[in-house]
Amino acid sequence: MQPQELIDSAVVDPAGNKLGKVGTVYLADSTHQPEWITVKTGLFGTKESFVPLSGAHTDKDGVHVQVDKDAVSDAPRIDADGHLSPEESTQLYQHYGLPVPRTSPDGRMGDRSQGRDPAMGGTGRGKAGTDAAGQGKHGMDAGGRGKPGMDTAGQGKHGMDTAGRGKAGEGMIRSEERLNVGTEQVETGHVRLRKYVVTEDEQVTVPVRHEEVRVEREPITSAEGEVEIGEAEQDVTLHAEKPVVRKETVPVERVRLRTESVTDEETVTGKVRKEQFEVTDDEGKRRR
Repeated sequence: MQPQELIDSAVVDPAGNKLGKVGTVYLADSTHQPEWITVKTGLFGTKESFVPLSGAHTDKDGVHVQVDKDAVSDAPRIDADGHLSPEESTQLYQHYGLPVPRTSPDGRMGDRSQGRDPAMGGTGRGKAGTDAAGQGKHGMDAGGRGKPGMDTAGQGKHGMDTAGRGKAGEGMIRSEERLNVGTEQVETGHVRLRKYVVTEDEQVTVPVRHEEVRVEREPITSAEGEVEIGEAEQDVTLHAEKPVVRKETVPVERVRLRTESVTDEETVTGKVRKEQFEVTDDEGKRRR
């Protein structure tokens, strides 16, 4: 967690209660990592209570701390004046039930996780004239704000950065992440072509012919020979056409599968980090 990312973030207790917003971030002397925050409470955010960051985590809702609302409300009233004295630190540790860091012979708080130089301050600031975890002379206050000869990036005496970034007056490089988006071909599925047989009813109209009997009469004007009266009979065979169904299999079409490329537009979203500059003066005023 970067200090500048915590400022004005909502603070939430384990029960989901919103305690207020982050006012000031206090850094550990040995690691320069956030260790305490002040939470603005009250009707207009005029009160500030110290809350430990031990076991805390951040998400879209804000900073989730491991102490409840009642513990924050009953916390000792300590002015957020830029550093914590050993007595104030002890009060806070004891109130929240946290282990109190060891103290050095001069009464200052030591680092909780590992041994430190006896001349080094605890939750407050490094002793003047003493190298505090790579810091230069004149130390650093609990809010991580540099004092004379010390910039907010943790520079050493006379403007020399402890990370070896150069002397005062030299520039700093700001970097940021950018999204580089490309494409790759992946397998998305399979398509199969198969044929199967279905039975349908089909109607076809076919013209058919048939024979009918027609009686034709022709008058006789003159008799030819003798005619006898009697019975006679004539047989005529009739014919008709009827539909005859035959089936044959014929090809009707050819079907094949092929692929073609179609271009769509898809929006890709990602989180990128960027560095920002912040300048803090002796009065604690921040300018970007």
